[in-house]
Amino acid sequence: MPTTYAYKVRTQEGKLVTGQLDGENPALVAARLQEMGFTPIAVNARSVGLKSDISVPGLGKRVKLKDLAVFSRQFATMVDSGLTLLRALTILAAQSSHKGFTEILDAVRVDVQRGSSLSDALAKHPKTFNHLYLAMVRAGETGGNLDASLILLAESLERQAELRGKIRSAMAYPLVVLCLVLGIAAAMMVFIVPVFAKVFAQLNAKLPKPTLILMAVSSVLVHDLPYVAAGLAVAGFVFFKWKKTPQGRSRWSAVVQRVPVFGVLMVKTSIARFTATLGTLLRSGVPVLQALEITRESVNNPALERALQDAEDAIQRGEPMSRAFGGHGVIPQMVSQMISVGEETGALDDMLGKIADFYEQEVQAMVDALASLLEPLMIVVLGGLVGSMIIALYLPMFSIDKVVENSNNG
Repeated sequence: MPTTYAYKVRTQEGKLVTGQLDGENPALVAARLQEMGFTPIAVNARSVGLKSDISVPGLGKRVKLKDLAVFSRQFATMVDSGLTLLRALTILAAQSSHKGFTEILDAVRVDVQRGSSLSDALAKHPKTFNHLYLAMVRAGETGGNLDASLILLAESLERQAELRGKIRSAMAYPLVVLCLVLGIAAAMMVFIVPVFAKVFAQLNAKLPKPTLILMAVSSVLVHDLPYVAAGLAVAGFVFFKWKKTPQGRSRWSAVVQRVPVFGVLMVKTSIARFTATLGTLLRSGVPVLQALEITRESVNNPALERALQDAEDAIQRGEPMSRAFGGHGVIPQMVSQMISVGEETGALDDMLGKIADFYEQEVQAMVDALASLLEPLMIVVLGGLVGSMIIALYLPMFSIDKVVENSNNG
């Protein structure tokens, strides 16, 4: 029975590479490594124990889209240059700075070495390589153009990462300001308001309603903070559990889409992602029904998922997908009309790419406008909240002055 050996080798470029390989004995493993173009340094039988039995390569170490895009582009270049899959995977694993990704690539290389196809080896790591990635790699393997499929994948991943980065950067400033507002408000409630409350209690003055509300909230935060935190944690847990259910996802998505500006931004982002993904799959040679199914699993928008499901059903009945899209309000009329033109001319993948480019530009313009609008808006919110709290604390001073004046006259 073959034994798994841990090896350390040096590449032709002089880099040290470690990994695992199955073989009958160390000599055969070393000979196989030499055939692969490496210089063996150490080949030792891998110790087997409880830890190795339960460990999973890359578990809990999420690979970023940017890293995956760089890997795909470099992998395509190496395959196009004539390197074997094993050699390319070994080099890519050695130069990766992401430890979890290195472990995943090592595992993929071992599976390929044992006779598995590249797509089957990648399928064992669904958290890193999703259905879109696997389908395009499988289409590239079938059509003999793996390098072209990997280039398309790299371009698709780069576009996704760029779009996601733009949205995150636009949201970063408002989130920081929001956290600052909440921090200042909490500090005032816990440290400042109780001091004023003691003063007001000693003077026995009649307090206006805004001050009473402020003091009540402060009292809850000071005396019942553990219960408030526990209640918020339970409510948050229940909410996220509910949002993961099909009904919860659908209702929450409908609520978000009704939010001014943000709802439109979410819809346009989903349309850009759906058209780019579907166009990339079709360009790679993936069958239409399979491409629609993969796209439906990746859009993360219940309304668009229903539209894509209807498009699948329409194609199975022999109808064009644009007719199914036309009946869904989430897909603009322009998109369904352009898809219809693409179906009629036989250039659906190119038309989808043009739609994706248009909506990515729309999202970019909205993100820029939103960023410039949110900055002054958040400053107004910060000033308004702090100012209203200060006004609520100083409103009783007018009645206190009257109490002091009356007591002096008496």
